[in-house]
Amino acid sequence: MPIIVNLDVMLAKRKMTLSQLSEQVDVTIANLSVLKTNKARAVRFSTLEAICKALKCQPGDILEYIEEE
Repeated sequence: MPIIVNLDVMLAKRKMTLSQLSEQVDVTIANLSVLKTNKARAVRFSTLEAICKALKCQPGDILEYIEEE
């Protein structure tokens, strides 16, 4: 899939665990894990907004487009 989720990178930069983020954004660890491992097929804007607010970042810091060969 050409969209890469860099949630793990942003968590590391902010020195935050997945469980801490889960508590802040009110999304289950399982759902955040699906995002973190690039297995998500979609993400709600409200979830993306909450993640960006908690991590103090922009959506482009989390989502990256990579062209397929």
